[in-house]
Amino acid sequence: MHKSGFVNIIGNPNVGKSTLVNILVGERMAIISAKPQTTRHRMIGIVNGEDHQIVFSDTPGIIKEPHYAMQTNMNRYVFNSFEDADVVLFMTDMVEQYDEDHPLIEHLAKTDKPLFLIINKTDLSNEVEVMKRIQQWHKRLPNITETIPTSALNKVNTDVLVGLIVNLLPEGPAYYPKDQLTDRSERFFINEIIREKILLLYQQEIPYSVEVSTYSFKKARTKKKEPIINISTYVFVMRESQKAIMLGKDGAGIKQLGEQSRKDIESFLGKKVFLELTIKVRKNWRNDEKSLKRFGY
Repeated sequence: MHKSGFVNIIGNPNVGKSTLVNILVGERMAIISAKPQTTRHRMIGIVNGEDHQIVFSDTPGIIKEPHYAMQTNMNRYVFNSFEDADVVLFMTDMVEQYDEDHPLIEHLAKTDKPLFLIINKTDLSNEVEVMKRIQQWHKRLPNITETIPTSALNKVNTDVLVGLIVNLLPEGPAYYPKDQLTDRSERFFINEIIREKILLLYQQEIPYSVEVSTYSFKKARTKKKEPIINISTYVFVMRESQKAIMLGKDGAGIKQLGEQSRKDIESFLGKKVFLELTIKVRKNWRNDEKSLKRFGY
């Protein structure tokens, strides 16, 4: 008997959803940063076994009061993910709080799908506090099917989680080839790597005003006949002042961004890379439906 199904991970920004997907899939599937709104797109990671296939979906964190169209579209991904899930994983941690009227809690309380409560970062607390937290959530969400205290970063209880999920999956064939890890393209991951470096290197509003789009990906050979991939990427900002900040004095900022991005891209692709970054201004792209569609929102 073969089991397969879709498991959607839902929760606030910065509770460890991307870290969990990376651990479960065994690859660097999603960018991880200490800054919120790291994950902007719904990301699929596939876990395969001889008798099962779990299709994990790492959704963006819910934004309670979206300020522009991009955030509204990101929220739509999350709420739609309740419909196509076979199992829902609600991920939280030991410190975050939800208002009584939070839309995410309302959706979780109404779901008829198996609901897992994943309490992350339990290594930063003690057993008494963890149990207290579990009781609070069970009182608030009586429809919880399974509860897993975990530390995704330290791989605590991640194997247990996979086993419990498989038990609840419906019988069915694999949806994807067994050697496939994601539905996303190499260009998508290149964009995400560059955006991760922007989150780490730039402050204030810059990371949240930026979108990355790779428009050229060509395999070639160096003068020494060594394989190389030539990658050309646009980094879109919303204002000329942001472009100047990203470029930095005498181009030092964009140079550092390019060097750090290239190293991670080479590690990801396993090949030598020439990376060309171009900063372009696209005013108010976060509220422009045409731009959002082009960027995949």
